[in-house]
Amino acid sequence: MNRRDALRLMSAGAILPAVPGGALAGLPRSLVQPVGAGAPRADPYAFVLGTAQDAGFPQVGCYTDLCELGRELHARGEGRYVSSLAVIDPDADAYFLVDATPDITRQIDLIDEPGFRVRAAERRPFDGIFLTHAHIGHYTGLAVLGNEGIGVSDTPVYCTAAMADFLASNEPWAFMVRQGRIVPTPLATDVWHRVGDRLEVQLWPVPHRDEFADTVGFVFRGPSRTLLFLPDIDDWRAWERDLATTVTALDVALLDASFWSLDELPGRTIDDLPHPLIGQTMDRLQDVVDRGETEVVLTHLNNSNPALDPDGPERAEIDRRGFVVAREGMRFGL
Repeated sequence: MNRRDALRLMSAGAILPAVPGGALAGLPRSLVQPVGAGAPRADPYAFVLGTAQDAGFPQVGCYTDLCELGRELHARGEGRYVSSLAVIDPDADAYFLVDATPDITRQIDLIDEPGFRVRAAERRPFDGIFLTHAHIGHYTGLAVLGNEGIGVSDTPVYCTAAMADFLASNEPWAFMVRQGRIVPTPLATDVWHRVGDRLEVQLWPVPHRDEFADTVGFVFRGPSRTLLFLPDIDDWRAWERDLATTVTALDVALLDASFWSLDELPGRTIDDLPHPLIGQTMDRLQDVVDRGETEVVLTHLNNSNPALDPDGPERAEIDRRGFVVAREGMRFGL
């Protein structure tokens, strides 16, 4: 089995210990962790909870071949969920959620750290929640943490000042704030903030459709590595940072991969839902990937994106070029 085939197995959720060891040579170490094995117990890590665009995969009212594939995956227990991460320090029994999605109930079932379910039973699953912005897939999961759901208390929600004001000023989020369920906690952008004994975070503003608040990506830094989570941006050209230079300074970058082609959404245009195309992102980062400097992982795939098909030509092209499509259960050491 060659490197490309191993990448396809990995992004499809295959059990990697069954892959001959030689096939994994040259793959990033963080990507060859099987879903049940985890990073070394003492090391913080980021854990992929979801990889799909805000409305999920399959999407409501969608009966294309791709969405039917999404239903089959869920029926097999291999479903894709809306884009999200957990950042975990098992040694400190610390758990952070990155974006609270409509799929949160099933997503947090994926966290297999023994202490997590104890924490959840005590109604304190998270030490904090990070929100990138105010589009439906990124914050509406907060609802089930309130009165009708688990009923958390005094949980910090780390975000920008604009996002904190949005939560405090609009129901039902404002009700959760008044009840003391969530505590909007604005953080300044472009500076490091310590959020745990061995974890720091930085907020990077990104241009996106900011109808209700603003948008950021998060850079997480642990004892050994840095990881960028940036699931949404309008256009790399509109960003104040140079993408290749920025990514080169990181160890892992999980980036917006919403669309493969402008032809995916009949009746709508990229102006309605602006995102960079996967090919554009790969072209900008090909030299970085070829040098092996950073693990570039594609996430936040729309239900129309043919890269969701692990057997399709688009996925083969991504694999051939050395990029990786994110999959639930991936772990990246920090």
